[in-house]
Amino acid sequence: MLPICVVNNYGQFNHLIHRALRDLDIDVMLIPNTTPKEEVAAAYRGIILGGGPAIERAGVCAEYLDLGLPVLGICLGLHIIASKFGGGVHPGKSGGYGSVEVTIRDHDDILAGYPEKIPVWASHADEVCRVPDGFTLLASSGICGIEAVACPEKRVYGLQWHPEVSHTVDGKRVYENFDAICRE
Repeated sequence: MLPICVVNNYGQFNHLIHRALRDLDIDVMLIPNTTPKEEVAAAYRGIILGGGPAIERAGVCAEYLDLGLPVLGICLGLHIIASKFGGGVHPGKSGGYGSVEVTIRDHDDILAGYPEKIPVWASHADEVCRVPDGFTLLASSGICGIEAVACPEKRVYGLQWHPEVSHTVDGKRVYENFDAICRE
């Protein structure tokens, strides 16, 4: 079976995403965000778009969304998804990293098994302000109305928060759910 790739967008937690999947015995590779889309299509069964400092440094990540592979966007990865599919992204009012209580509104396959509310670790320096057409709002918080979105038909999912850090309760479940989606 092909591995999942974690696309490094220069964020401080991309190596933790890679490590979290390895710790779950999920075959994974960390790749630069300049990897040609043809190489990604041929070598991986799913894509995780990692976080990073700015969408201007996201390389060719938007092209990966045209491959038909399952995609999970984390933080900046969510912003890439929203921008590509016609949603909106703007500077957040809360700024840097911190604890947030998220309300799960739709226990879609990526959020299957979670309770209604979970404490997570997130940055809100930028955030999605408009859900793209064809996507469903999965989660929100008092800080940000759009914490998670999904388009199950495309198998594209995005989270504002970081499941890979210890401050996020049961973050590994997101990666297990994504692995299951990539096996379908």
